Formats: sequence, structure tokens, C-alpha cells
Amino acid sequence: MESDGTVVMMNGEADDLVADRNNKCLEFASIAACDQAVAQCYLAENDWDMQRALHSYFEPVVEPLSQEGAKVEESVLSLEPTMPATSSDTCVDLTSDDVLVVKSVPVANTSTVTQEDESRFSFVTWNIDGLDQSNLSERARGVCSYLALYSPDVIFLQEVIPPYFEYLKKRAVSYNIITGDEDGYFTAIMLKKSRVKIISREIVTYPTTSMMRNLLIANVTISGTNICLMTSHLESTKEHSQERLKQLQVVLEKMQEVPPSTTVIFGGDTNLRDTEVTKLGGLPSNILDVWEFLGKPEHCRYTWDTKVNNNLGARYTCRLRFDRILYRAAVDGGQVIPQSLDLIGLEKLDCGRFPSDHWGLLCDFDVIL
Repeated sequence: MESDGTVVMMNGEADDLVADRNNKCLEFASIAACDQAVAQCYLAENDWDMQRALHSYFEPVVEPLSQEGAKVEESVLSLEPTMPATSSDTCVDLTSDDVLVVKSVPVANTSTVTQEDESRFSFVTWNIDGLDQSNLSERARGVCSYLALYSPDVIFLQEVIPPYFEYLKKRAVSYNIITGDEDGYFTAIMLKKSRVKIISREIVTYPTTSMMRNLLIANVTISGTNICLMTSHLESTKEHSQERLKQLQVVLEKMQEVPPSTTVIFGGDTNLRDTEVTKLGGLPSNILDVWEFLGKPEHCRYTWDTKVNNNLGARYTCRLRFDRILYRAAVDGGQVIPQSLDLIGLEKLDCGRFPSDHWGLLCDFDVIL
């Protein structure tokens, strides 16, 4: 260090620093699908902290909705994106299908896979808590940052609201998005265009729901394999256990109706307690709970955990596995097999809150043709 306080680096240290920053620029550019010059600007402005830089890049402008035509979304914030204009388009893709995506958030399984790998696919299900208006724009930005980092082939979302949906449509230009509704709050399935071909879709109503709940279904092919995807947000709160179990019965029946040559994957916020599944007599023998199938990994036992997640400001501790993935294997043809399960959304944002009051579930599947 010089007498004026300037830090002097040896040549080797300087070279290492330059190499590290170049690598970060490459990683940022691959995740955000932007030029390396743009990546360098955002990283430099955020002290070369990757997470902060990505959050800054995906930050939307927060504007109140106009009074005209406001229905359920009255007083909800609009989630319009703001970012530097690019030479090709003002919409920024959450993923890039021709680059290597690096998983920067620490998880149990951190292997990097190219998007051209037909032998596996990745899947996320997440209740993104769009009904919570506090820090809504920053939390939406946080969710999109995670989706950009992991670049899953299939995404199930619950508690999507119309402004959030509009935001996702602008960000996720490499995904087809289908929804269970258009008003209030609803579920959505996002399917990567380069990997997933949509065959058909269906919405199944729950006749006696008092919370606008339904079952959203998409029949697709991935790597030439037939897969039926289902998501739902089952009735909430302990007091609605009976209705929740009726809805679960509908889900299980629909899973059983799918032709045996097709794999079925259901995921979502089930609000289920283990005692309720026991009360129902357990799952059918050919339908597996992926968490149990993978050996009940302790690190992702709880997806709703007020002991760790303080978004609700709850004064009580409640740790439950509300978010679940159910799986029915195909009896012939291509096989899709769960390989790993992890939680996402575990890092607090700059606002001091998590992206959602739920953790998301990230599941990797092997495809055997």
C-alpha cells in the first residue's frame, strides 16, 4: 500500500482480478442475454456482486395502476420492466437457448447442463405470492432472477396476478405461457419453446371452491416423450381441509385418466398436511410423491417455513410441506425419472424480504428414450 492509501497489486494478483471479472461478465451476459459491455456496466455499478447486479438488471418500474378498468388489481403495482434498450429488441429474454447457463445460486445439485441436452429436463414449481403487494416489484424481479439463473424447461406458478402475468410475458419471451384464468389470481404453466411442444391444454374446475381454484393441464412432448403436466393451488387454510381433499381427489383421478403411455407430473401449492393424505388413505400405488421417492431429503422438507421466512411477520413457527410434486411413470415408451430436488428463493432481497413466502421447488428429471 502506498503512503496515500492506494492499494498496489502485484502483476499476478491483477491478472487474477481481471480474469475473475471477465468470467463474471461472461456469466452475466449468458444469463441476461445481453452484451458483455452491458454486463460490465451492471457489475461495476454493483461492486462486482453477481446477485445484486442481476437484481438491478431485472428491476421493474413501480407505477400504480390507473383507476380506469381496475378490478381485482386495484392498488396492486404494475410491473413494467426498465432496462437499457438493445439493438435488437426492447424485450429481454429470461434465458438464452444457445448459451451455457450457469447456476449461480448454491444448491445441492449444481451441475451445469446445456439447453441442448435431450437426456434431461428441469422443472420448477413456485407459489410466487402475487397477492402480497408489499415490495411486489422487487419480489417479482427476484423471482425472474431465479428463473433466469436456472432456466428451467417447465415452470409452474401459483398466485399469479394480471400485472405479474404481463411482466412475465415481457420477460419470458422464450416461453409459451398458459394460465388457469385471467382475472383475480391464478396458476400459470411456462414452457420453454425450444424444448417443449404443446399438444393440448385443459382447465378443470373445482365445483365447490370458494377461492377461485382449478386444475390447469398441459399435454406436451419433451425430447419426443409424452408428458402430461398439471398444476393447481388447492384450497387454503386449515379450516378448508374437506374442500382441499375433494380437490386432491380430482387431481388424482385426472392423473389416473391419462393414458398409461404418458408420464404425468403434478406440482403446486397443495396446502396439504401429512395427516390429510393419511386420512385419504395415502396416494394410489402408481402415483409417487417425488420428495418421498428421492429419500425425503431433509434440506427441502419444508416449503412454507415461518421459522426462516419472515415475509408474513408471523409470531408463530409453522413448518409445512405445502408445495409438492406428484409423479406417475409411463408404463412403456420413453421414461421420465426424477433425479434431484432442491429449494429456491432462499436468499433475501435488498428490501429485506424473500421473493415469496413459499420456497420454490427445483426438480431435475432424466429422460430415457
